[in-house]
Amino acid sequence: MICLAVTFIVKPGNEEAAAAIFRSLTKHSRTEPGCRMYLFHRSPDDSRKFFVYEQYDDQAAIEAHRAAPYYAQYVKNELPPLVESVDLQTYEPLTD
Repeated sequence: MICLAVTFIVKPGNEEAAAAIFRSLTKHSRTEPGCRMYLFHRSPDDSRKFFVYEQYDDQAAIEAHRAAPYYAQYVKNELPPLVESVDLQTYEPLTD
């Protein structure tokens, strides 16, 4: 399993437009066969700060996610003008 933790800071005034995109991404991403978890969060202290936690079976599942038509629409086209910064971190679970 591979986990992605992504923090977005959106530009002022774009909070609701970004939230709508994040909701759409969530709806689509959760239907992917290799996606185990996909959940966006919004900071209660900073309305411009969003965080998504994603879990995928493997790298192939992440690549399939990134190759999906809706990913291109939202992440590559609609989201960039709204976002000030993105911090993506990749994690692997600890095993015994």
